[in-house]
Amino acid sequence: MARKPVRRSQRTAVAYFRTSSAANVGSDKDSLKRQREAVLSFAKAKNLKVVREFYDPAVSGADPIQNRPGFGELLQYITGNGARTVLVENASRFARDLAVQIAGHDLLKDRGIELIPVDAPDHFTDETPTAVMVRQILGAVSEFEKASLVQKLRKARERKKAETGRCEGRSPVPDVVVREAKRLRRKNPRTGRRRSLRRVAGDLAEMGYFAPSGKPYGPESVKRMIER
Repeated sequence: MARKPVRRSQRTAVAYFRTSSAANVGSDKDSLKRQREAVLSFAKAKNLKVVREFYDPAVSGADPIQNRPGFGELLQYITGNGARTVLVENASRFARDLAVQIAGHDLLKDRGIELIPVDAPDHFTDETPTAVMVRQILGAVSEFEKASLVQKLRKARERKKAETGRCEGRSPVPDVVVREAKRLRRKNPRTGRRRSLRRVAGDLAEMGYFAPSGKPYGPESVKRMIER
């Protein structure tokens, strides 16, 4: 009788996604979609089962990982779960600030958690002096690029203020957010009742739609959307 092939048990992992700018958050943006496709493609190739996904929308890469809502949930979940691997699109999605990147990786390592950037799987695991130096250089370059972009944006705002006397008005609400707000506010055909403005605001946040500040829209903002 032929013996059945032994199936290898599939390792489990969790995925972590982060988008720094509120302008890149939403179903019509490609940041989250791109990150998810990269991570899931890697997981499939490596026979890893992604059991949960965690997302920090409009969260700076300079924020300590334990101060991020999404990553805080990840740490809480993974503590009581069998998954001991965290997949990210690349090291800068985990943290763009070099000090935060190193401190965050050390925190995970101390808890026995493996961090894998899918574009360079050995980025955090290779401990040769050369690899450590390269990690630090890449982290420093990423941090420099972020700081340079922030400086350019600040100078652009200062020039605009000098030319017009004002920096910028209220950022317009994307049309897709307005459409969703109006849809959520419609009467329930069975009960004839509407969601409250506060409930609509909460639902928008759950769908990944946030104000330019990175915070959830408030009831007054939802009211203005519906009256447009």
